[in-house]
Amino acid sequence: MLSISILSKINILVLDWRQKARAPVNKPKTNTDQRRQKILVHAINFAPELIGCAKYTTELCQFLAAQGHNVEVVTAPPHYPGWVVRSPYRSWVYKREAFGPIQITRCPMVMKAGAHGFWRLLAPLSFAVAAAPIVTWRVFRFRPDVILCVEPTLFSVPIALIAAKLVRARSVLHVQDLEVDAAFEVGHLSGAGIRKIANHLERRLLDSFDQIVTISEKMREALLIKGLRSANVIVIRNWVNLDMICPLPRDLNAFRRFFGFSDQDFIVLYAGHVGVKQGLDVVLKAARRLAVRQAIHFIIVGDGPMLGELKQEFADIENVAYLPLQPNDQLSELLAMADLHVLPQLPGAADLVLPSKLGGMLASARLIAATAAPGTEIFNILQGVAILSAPGDDEGLAQSILSAHSRDFSANIARGLAVAETLSSARLLPNFERLLVGQTNASQNKGERFAKLANP
Repeated sequence: MLSISILSKINILVLDWRQKARAPVNKPKTNTDQRRQKILVHAINFAPELIGCAKYTTELCQFLAAQGHNVEVVTAPPHYPGWVVRSPYRSWVYKREAFGPIQITRCPMVMKAGAHGFWRLLAPLSFAVAAAPIVTWRVFRFRPDVILCVEPTLFSVPIALIAAKLVRARSVLHVQDLEVDAAFEVGHLSGAGIRKIANHLERRLLDSFDQIVTISEKMREALLIKGLRSANVIVIRNWVNLDMICPLPRDLNAFRRFFGFSDQDFIVLYAGHVGVKQGLDVVLKAARRLAVRQAIHFIIVGDGPMLGELKQEFADIENVAYLPLQPNDQLSELLAMADLHVLPQLPGAADLVLPSKLGGMLASARLIAATAAPGTEIFNILQGVAILSAPGDDEGLAQSILSAHSRDFSANIARGLAVAETLSSARLLPNFERLLVGQTNASQNKGERFAKLANP
């Protein structure tokens, strides 16, 4: 258990971080000297989905609209996580709605809860087919200057490219997930021949965009290995809103009170998607190992296709409790419940995605225990910040949790807050805006300039 002196150290560094976070930031100028533009966004995920790609696509669109741009979105019914459409939405209908100043058209999608196997292909493919006529209609009525397509899903890419050609719009792809590689690594797809064909088609499609943005250096390297032009692929990391998620005191936390935890209880928290790539079973195996430690409690907050299976497999563990996803306005309070955040990941998917939950963990001023292999992006970012153990090693993760319970890691937390500042939405969203609407056609020097802007 953390001592009073350690807690005092953490409070001091949090106060110092708050002062820095609230200090004036030399924000890059937005587009005040540029023409307001029409931007059409084609993405399978959008609000009211709370996590994953939807969070970042929604926040980007809100920011662009706040800068005076005219933004429209073509998307699916909200279904993530779990691949289940919840009331009042329906999966089989087209729907037009407003999200503040943003106009949204939702398109049908065929899906089955969990979307395992064949359904994992059919669901996004059906959305892409249903959305294609809407994208075509909107480009002729809306006449966008920019078309932004978000991967996943790759199935949306062809119509986005065609639409951009039809109206001579700038085409930008936001790669949140190396979808093809991940599908083979986690077992959704298999076969060397199929993979070769998929990789060839992927490269041809991606190379047709004017600009590609991805979220990690390792993902950029993977895209370049596929044969894409270096100047066309830049990194803008997923951001965190430091006004929304900030360090909050451990005592009097509403979630700790809800569970009846005392000051002596040590809370290990996982909050996010519960799918194959997350490899959450290693956390529950570690919880089983630590079941005799009565002061250590595990809280799993989230949803996803693996949740039911994991609950059933680990039903015997009494030191684990579950909560559904919480609203965004409760996220900072939720993260403050933790004494330790856990960040597991399936070994084969380590550099094919970058967990979107990372920024919130860092900004909450709590320690992180992550499973990451040396040389991976997560390892490089969190070295000296988190307690690291090998992917899939539940014994190693259990030892990390015991270390966090007994030792002073306030210096690691301070370094984590410094990393969170580099991921601030106040820094990164203006860079994304300039990339979308600025004169950034691919050339080596321009690509390098935006790479520097994207990673302050």
